[in-house]
This record gives sequence, C-alpha cells and structure tokens, in this order.
Amino acid sequence: MNELFDKVSGDIKTAMLARDKVALEALRGMKKEFLEAKTSKGSDGNLADEAAVKIIQKMVKQRKESAQIYTEQNRPELAENELAEAAVIEKYLPVQMTDAELEAAVAAIIEQVGAAGPQDMGKVMGVASKQLAGKTEGRLISDKVKALLAK
Repeated sequence: MNELFDKVSGDIKTAMLARDKVALEALRGMKKEFLEAKTSKGSDGNLADEAAVKIIQKMVKQRKESAQIYTEQNRPELAENELAEAAVIEKYLPVQMTDAELEAAVAAIIEQVGAAGPQDMGKVMGVASKQLAGKTEGRLISDKVKALLAK
C-alpha cells in the first residue's frame, strides 16, 4: 500500500548522500504531501498508491505552471529549478500513455458509452477520467475526447 511513500523515503537518503539539492528538495516536498495526506482528517493512516499518484500529478502540474510564470516574468533561473524538480517528481509516476494508446482508449470509451457527438463530452470524460487516471494528464484526455467527438 505505501510503496511509493517508502520508495521516496529511501530516495531522500540517497539524495542526501549524493548531495543532490534539487532532488532532495523535490523528494522532501513529496514526502511532506504524503504525510499530510496520511494524517488528514478522515484518513485511516495509510496512503494508497492511487492517492499518492494523484498527489504526484498535482505536484508536477504545480511545478510546470510555476516555471511558466517564472519564464513569463523573465526569471529563467527560477523556472529552471522548478522544471528540474518536476523532472525528479515525474520519475515516480506510472509510465504515461502514448498518443496512439490514448486515442485507442478514448475511442473504446466513446463506443462503450454510446457517445454521438460533442454534446456527450461529459459522459465520456466521466468514464475516461476514472479509467485513465494516472496514465496521462487530464488535459490530454480532454483534448483527445474533444477531437474524437468532433469527427
């Protein structure tokens, strides 16, 4: 159940020994988020790997958005640091789907729910978001659903 949590904890030690500041910072941030999720109200003290993957996805998205803002504000050194942390964090995500795999999966879901056009986007997204969670970004799923329903 706590595989990702244990892996991150072990990798923090490795990063400390290697004196890798970027990795250490990213890993400590992940561990902090995991601990907060484990001890939050309504939690049973365990962190399922599915929940951990959602936390990791959120952290990667935050880092990339911050980097974009820093780039727009002409602060490349800060953007570079955020992107480096995002790269470290992304290593803990499951293997992401290729575009062809995503298209095939979305096409199967469209057929499964019997969607006829763009008006059925909500039905398709509900199923697709659950089935493809952790395998690819929500924005990519949404874009692919829109493209396939528009045909």
